[in-house]
Amino acid sequence: MTDSAKPTLLVVDGHSLAYRAFYALPVDNFSTRDGQHTNGVYGFLAMLVNLIKAEKPTHIAVAFDTSRQSFRTREYTEYKANRSETPPEFAGQIPLLKECLAAMSITVLEKEDFEADDILATLATAGAAEGFDVLVCSGDRDTIQLVDDDVTLLYPNVQGVSQLKRYDREAVIERYKVPPEQYPDVAALVGETSDNLPGVPKVGEKTAVKWLTQFGSLDELLAQADTIKGVVGNNLREHIDDVRRNRALNRLLRDVDLPVVPADLAVRPIDAQAVRDIFARLEFRTLLPRVFDAVGVDAAAAPMSVAQAPAPTEPDAATLSSWLERADGEVGVTVTTLGGLPERIGLANGEDAVEVAWNEDTAAVLRPWFASAAPKVFCDAKSQVKALRRADAVVDALAFDVLIAGWLLRPSLPDKSLADLVESYLDEKLPESDPTQLVPEEEGATPGQLSWYALRVGDALRQKIPDRVSDLLTEIELPTLLTLADMELAGVAVSHQKLSTFSAELAARADGIAQDAYATIGHEVNLGSPKQLQQVLFDELELPKTRKTKTGYSTDAAVLADLQESNPHPFLSLLLQHREATKLRQIVESLDSAIGEDGRIHTTYVQTGSQTGRLSSTDPNLQNIPIRTEESKLIRAAFEVGAGYETLLTADYSQIEMRIMAHLSGDEGLIEAFNTGEDLHRFVGARVFGVEPAEVTPAMRTKVKAMSYGLVYGLSAFGLSKQLRIEQSEAKELMLEYFARFGAVRDYLRSSVEQARIDGYTETIFGRRRPFPDLASPNRVLRENAERAALNAPIQGSAADIMKIALLNIHAELGDAGLSSRVLLQIHDELVVEVAPGEWDAVERIVTSRMGDAASLTVPLDVQIGRGADWSEAGH
Repeated sequence: MTDSAKPTLLVVDGHSLAYRAFYALPVDNFSTRDGQHTNGVYGFLAMLVNLIKAEKPTHIAVAFDTSRQSFRTREYTEYKANRSETPPEFAGQIPLLKECLAAMSITVLEKEDFEADDILATLATAGAAEGFDVLVCSGDRDTIQLVDDDVTLLYPNVQGVSQLKRYDREAVIERYKVPPEQYPDVAALVGETSDNLPGVPKVGEKTAVKWLTQFGSLDELLAQADTIKGVVGNNLREHIDDVRRNRALNRLLRDVDLPVVPADLAVRPIDAQAVRDIFARLEFRTLLPRVFDAVGVDAAAAPMSVAQAPAPTEPDAATLSSWLERADGEVGVTVTTLGGLPERIGLANGEDAVEVAWNEDTAAVLRPWFASAAPKVFCDAKSQVKALRRADAVVDALAFDVLIAGWLLRPSLPDKSLADLVESYLDEKLPESDPTQLVPEEEGATPGQLSWYALRVGDALRQKIPDRVSDLLTEIELPTLLTLADMELAGVAVSHQKLSTFSAELAARADGIAQDAYATIGHEVNLGSPKQLQQVLFDELELPKTRKTKTGYSTDAAVLADLQESNPHPFLSLLLQHREATKLRQIVESLDSAIGEDGRIHTTYVQTGSQTGRLSSTDPNLQNIPIRTEESKLIRAAFEVGAGYETLLTADYSQIEMRIMAHLSGDEGLIEAFNTGEDLHRFVGARVFGVEPAEVTPAMRTKVKAMSYGLVYGLSAFGLSKQLRIEQSEAKELMLEYFARFGAVRDYLRSSVEQARIDGYTETIFGRRRPFPDLASPNRVLRENAERAALNAPIQGSAADIMKIALLNIHAELGDAGLSSRVLLQIHDELVVEVAPGEWDAVERIVTSRMGDAASLTVPLDVQIGRGADWSEAGH
C-alpha cells in the first residue's frame, strides 16, 4: 500500500486540549445567556474542525481522563498533586464537549484507572501496526515518545490550540537532540513540573542529553552513575530512585483494553440536526457552517436551502393604496431606516410583496394604514416603530413580533435575528449579503422579502407557542414594546455640568487614592495592570496567592475583596477604593457622552435581554447606576425635570419579590406580615429568633433580610455565611430556624424545582416560561446551577411581568386622560415620570392605582411615591 493510499487515524487528547483552549480564549467572551461558559468547548471544536479539514482523517477518536486518579497516583501519591483546582468557569464544559462530539458522530473513549494518553498510545501503536498513518494530537509532552515513522505528534504552541507544531521523528531530534523513544529518559532526569515529578537537581536538558548520548541509554547511565563526577554526579546518585520512578510513570501504556480497535473508528456522517441543536444551545452560530464544510454531510442533512421569495413590485402611491385595501389578513412589515427616519417600506401578504421608498406621496397613503386596525407583523419592531413616529406615523394593531415571540419560546435566545429564526423554524437560509464586501457577490433579501419571511416565521411560531405564552405576547409584551418606543423617543433630561463636575471629582479622588497606594509600597505601579499587581501583591507583599489563571494569579475585584477580608493590607484597601472610583467615573462618563443635542439621554431598552423577562438598557446602560449610595445620589441628581415640565415623580414597589414569594408559597406567616403592614424583616426576625418585634436588633434584621432574599436566589448555608461573615454552622442554624417558622416557603421552593424537573420549565403567575433542560443533566455542576436558577425564575419573572403591566397601563391611561405627563424611565423596580404643570394629583393617582392593581395577589402591592426636581430628590 502506498503512503497516499494509507488510511489516516487521528486520535486527540480531549481534556488537555480543551483546557488549553479554555486559557487561550477570553472566558468573558464565550458564555451563553444562562451563564454557561463555553470557551474551552469552542476553542477545542474550532481546532478539531481545522484538523479534520486539513488532514482529512479516515478514522478518528477523542480520549478523555476520567479523573485525576489513576494507577500512577497509586504508585506515587504526589503525581500531579501540584495542579490547581479546576477553574469554576471550566466546570461543566467537558460534558458539553462530549455532547458535541456525539452529535458529530466522533467516538469518545475513556477508561477508569488510566489516563487519556494511555488510550492514545494504545490506539497509535495498534494503528501503526495495522497500516494507518497516525496523527496524535495532544498537549502532553509525554506523547512525544509515541512518534515514529508512522506516528506524528501535533502539539499546540504557547498561543493555545490555534496553531499546532508538527513533530515527526526528525523534528523531535532537531528540537530535543534525542530520538522520540529517548525523550522520556530526558524527562525522567530533568523532571516534569506539570506532573509534579522532581528531577535531578542542577540537571537540565543539555546535561541529560549529553549523558544519554555518552552512555547510550538511561539504564546504562544509571548503571554507571558512579563514574559521573562533580556535584551533578552526586545529585544523580542521590536521586536515582526519583529518576527510575519518573521513567516508570511517564512511560505510556500501549496495551490498554479498549472496546474498539482502530478499524472501528471510521469517520461517520454527522447528525446534522443534533449538531444544530447543541450549537444553538451553546450559541455557536458561526461555528456551524465551518463544521458542515469540514466534515461534509449527506444530501438529507445539507445546509438549508434558500426559499424562493417573491420578487416585490414597486407600486406608485395609488397602486399602493389599492394593494393595501386588497390585503387580506396580516401584513408583514419591514421598515429600513436612514438617519433614524424611514427610508424604504416592505410589505407582504400571502405570496405577494411590495416595497416603496418613504416619500411625501407614499407617506400620505401609509400613515393612515399604519394607524388602522389592519393587523401587522414585524421582526424587532421597536426601532422601526420609533422611525415611523419620528415621521409622524403611528403604528396601531401590532399583531406579532417574531423576534419577541421567538424569545418567549426560547428565552436563552439563540435566535437573535430574522436569519436565525428562519433557520430555526423554517429550516431555510435567509439570503444575506456579506457586510464585509464593498460590492457584495450575493444580494440580500429586500425589505418586501424580509416581510414575507417574517410572515412565514410568524405562522411557524404560532404553531409552537402555548396559549398562555401567546396571551403574554399579545397582552403584555407587544403593548410594552410600544410603550418603550415612546419612552426612548422622549428621553430624560440630564445635566452635563453636574456629570462633568462629578467626573472631575472622581478623577481627583482616584488620583489621590493612587498616590496613597504608591506610598504604602514605596513606588508607582499601574493599578490597572494585572501583571504589575501580581508582582506587588504576591512577590513584594507576599500575600497568599489567589486563584490561578492563564496569566498568573487572579486580581479581579471579588477575589481581592476576599483576600482583604482574610489578609487585610493598606495597599489592598486602597486598590479596591481606586477601582471603585475608576468604575464610577466610567459610568459617569458613559452617561455624559450619551447626552444628545436636545440635552436628553435616549437609552435603548432591550426587551429580549434576559431570560426572566426583566428589561435591560443599553447606549447607555442605566441599570448599572449604583443604588442607595452617596455616589448614586450624585449621579441621579444629574437626571432632571425637563423644560416645560414641573417635577419628576418616582414610584417603586416595596419588597415585590418577597410579596410574590408570599403569594406563591401561601405561607400564612409572610401573608400576615404583609397584610398587617408590619416591617417584614422585623416580623420575620421576631419569629426566627423567638423575640418580640420590638426586640429585633438591627443585626437580627440584617440576617433575616439576607436570608429571605437569599432564598429567592437559591442561597446555600455556605453562601449565607460568606455574605453575612458568620460561621457556616450559624448560617445553617439560621436557615433551619427560618424554615421551622415558615415551612410553606421551604415546601414551595422544593416543589417548584421538582415541578420544573417534570415539566422542563418554570412558569410565572402570568404564564411566562423559562426552560431548564439542565435539571435533567447528569453533570452535577450544570444540574445545581439550573436548580438555583429555577428557584428564582417564577419569582423574578412574575415581578418583571407585574412591572410591565403597570408600565403599559400607566402609559395608556396618561394618554387616554389627555395628560402631557409621560413615563421616562423603568429601572429595576422603579418608574420615573415627568409631570406637566398642574397634573401632579392626576398622575399620582394613576401611577399609584395602576401599580397597585397590576396583579391580584394574596398580599397588597405596596407602592412608594417620591417627588422632586431631579431623580435623587424624588427618591424615597
